Amino acid sequence: MIKGIVYIILSGMAFFVINFFVKLLGNPDNEVIPHLQKYPAHELVFFRSLVSFVISASIIKYRGLNLLGNNRKWLLLRGTAGMLALTIFFFTLHKLPLAIASTLQYLSPIFTVLLASRLFGERVSKIQYFSSLIAFTGVIFIGFNGLSGSFSGEKPDLFWMGMGVISAVLSGLAYNAISKLKETEETINIVIYFPMLALPLTGIWCLFDFTFPRGIEWIILLTIGIFTQIAQVLMTRAFLATNTAIVAPFQYIGAIYALVSGWFIFDEQLEMASLIGVCLVVGGVIFGTIFRAGKTTKKEEETGLEPETELLS
Repeated sequence: MIKGIVYIILSGMAFFVINFFVKLLGNPDNEVIPHLQKYPAHELVFFRSLVSFVISASIIKYRGLNLLGNNRKWLLLRGTAGMLALTIFFFTLHKLPLAIASTLQYLSPIFTVLLASRLFGERVSKIQYFSSLIAFTGVIFIGFNGLSGSFSGEKPDLFWMGMGVISAVLSGLAYNAISKLKETEETINIVIYFPMLALPLTGIWCLFDFTFPRGIEWIILLTIGIFTQIAQVLMTRAFLATNTAIVAPFQYIGAIYALVSGWFIFDEQLEMASLIGVCLVVGGVIFGTIFRAGKTTKKEEETGLEPETELLS
C-alpha cells in the first residue's frame, strides 16, 4: 500500500514539473528563468512527442513488439483523443492561471465514468452523478470569478475555460479507450500512439509557427519529454501496486501543487470564488473516485476475486 501511495505522489510531482515548465515557456515574462522565448503550445506538444516517441520506440524495438499493436481502431481513438486533450491543455496553461487550468483538467475522471456508461453500458449511480454535480459546481464558481473578478489583474478568457473542460472530456475518452485496450495491448504500445499521431500533425503546424530553441530552452524541452515518460510509468506502477480506492485520491495533490506554485511563483492572485471552485472540483472528483473504487472492491470481495487495478497512461 505504501509503495503505491509513494508512486502516485511522485507521479503527481512529475506531472507538476511538466506543467510548470510548459507554463514558463508560454509566459516568458517571469522572474524564475528570465529571458526565455515564448513557445506556441503545438510546438511544446511536438517536442514532448518527439522525446516520448524515441523512448517508446526504443523499448518496443528492444522487446521485439509490433509497433502498431493489435486493436488498431481503439489504439487510434486513444491516440487521437489523447493528442487533442494534451494540445488543448497546453493552450489553457498559456491562457489561464496554472491552478485553474490544472483543476479543469482534473474533471477527466468524472467524464471517464460518464462516458463509460455510454461506450460500455456501465451503470452510473446517483452518487456518481452527485459527485459530477459537485465538480461542475466548482467549475461554475471558477467561471463566476471570470465574470465578477480577475486573474492577476487581467480579464480571464472564459473561452479557454470552456476549452479546458473539453480537454477533460477528451481525456476521459482516452482513458476509456485504455480500459478497452489493456487486455490486448502492451502498455508501451498504447503510449506510443500519442506521439506517433502528434508528431506529423504538430510538425506540419510548426512549419508555419516555430520558435527555434536556444540555450537552456533545449534542456527545458528535453525535461518536459523525459518527465512525461517518468510520470506515466510511476502512475501505472501506482495503480498496479495498490487498490484504486487507496491511491487515486492522492493523484489530486497535483491541484495543490498547481495552486501553491501559481500563487508564489507566477504571482497568480485568485479570488475567493475560484479558490472555492478548485476545492469543489477536487472534492467532487475524489468523492466519485473513492465511491467507484470502494464499490468495485466490495464486489470483488464478495466474488472472491483479487482487487482490480486500473491502468492509466
